[in-house]
Amino acid sequence: MAEIGCGHGLLQRQIEDTYGHEVTGFDLNEYALKQNLSQRSRVCCYDIFQMDAQLKEQFDVIFLFDVLEHITEEDRFLRALAFYLAPGGKLVINVPAGQWAYSSYDVAVGHVRRYSIQMLRESAGRSQFKVEGWTYWGLPLLPTLMLRKLWLLGTHDQGKIITPGLDTRTPGMNKALGLLAKCEAIPQKLLGTSLMAVLQIAKS
Repeated sequence: MAEIGCGHGLLQRQIEDTYGHEVTGFDLNEYALKQNLSQRSRVCCYDIFQMDAQLKEQFDVIFLFDVLEHITEEDRFLRALAFYLAPGGKLVINVPAGQWAYSSYDVAVGHVRRYSIQMLRESAGRSQFKVEGWTYWGLPLLPTLMLRKLWLLGTHDQGKIITPGLDTRTPGMNKALGLLAKCEAIPQKLLGTSLMAVLQIAKS
């Protein structure tokens, strides 16, 4: 397994602890890699467009969590990922959902877009992938997303946008939001703050 854009390695560590599997991490942020939390998995400062022959078709599963929304050339990026997938391999993607919710916060953190399942299907299709399964998640948290968008209207200072945008205010509020999130039945096809999908290379 591999994770593209592994950063600080939180997902790698979670998979190690929960499933006992190593997840090779790739990222271009050398500073983040030095802070990586994984204990057993390799981390590589590597550009996926390099397409090292030794890595061709080496991974049965590739995780792409909270990365694609930052990529301007998403089609080229997805096609590059296909180089690393073994035959029959899966690409597991998580992206922010709902272009209607796009706000100054998204701009500040470098989001080019937010996704609907239709947008993701179209992007996958252009890149020779197909969506095998998907779910929205974060439905109970949609009101907080709307409140954040309203709260940040007229704010242009990136520091003042990013910090409040991530802040849950108090530990009690954070716990309440966590309990609220657990009320959601997954998978669900209605709405959410995020969208998760499993992609596979389409057979020609």
